[in-house]
Amino acid sequence: MQVVDYLMVEDVGRVINPLTANGQAVGAVVQGLGGTLLEHLQYDAEGQFLTASLADYLLPGADDFPSIRAIITGNSPSPNNPLGAKGAGEGGIVPVGGVVANAVAAALAPLGVEPRALPLSPPRVWELVNERR
Repeated sequence: MQVVDYLMVEDVGRVINPLTANGQAVGAVVQGLGGTLLEHLQYDAEGQFLTASLADYLLPGADDFPSIRAIITGNSPSPNNPLGAKGAGEGGIVPVGGVVANAVAAALAPLGVEPRALPLSPPRVWELVNERR
C-alpha cells in the first residue's frame, strides 16, 4: 500500500522551534478538517447552544485523516517584533473549509448537487445526494 502525504506550506517568519512549529501547522490543518467535515455547532432559535458536549458531534481522531506533512519556511521574518516570528498555527485552519468544500462540490457536480454550508459530514453529503435523486 502506498502512503500519500498531504502537504501544507507555511511561512512562520523566524522559526524558533522547528518541532513545535511543525506540530502547530499540522494541528491547524487537522482542526480545519474537523470543522469542515465533522463538527457541527448548532443553536436554537433563541441562540441557545445545543451542541454543548463532545457527545453531540463528531470530533476528529488521529486515524480520521491522511498523513499531513508540513513544510515550514522562515523566508519572510516579521518586521513587527524583534524576533521576526509569526504565528505558526493559525494559517493552516483558514483555507481548509474552502478547499474541501470546493473539492466536494466538484465531485458532486455531475450529480447536480451543490453543497452550500459546512460541515460536509458524511451523513450531510449523503443527505444532499439523496435529496437530489
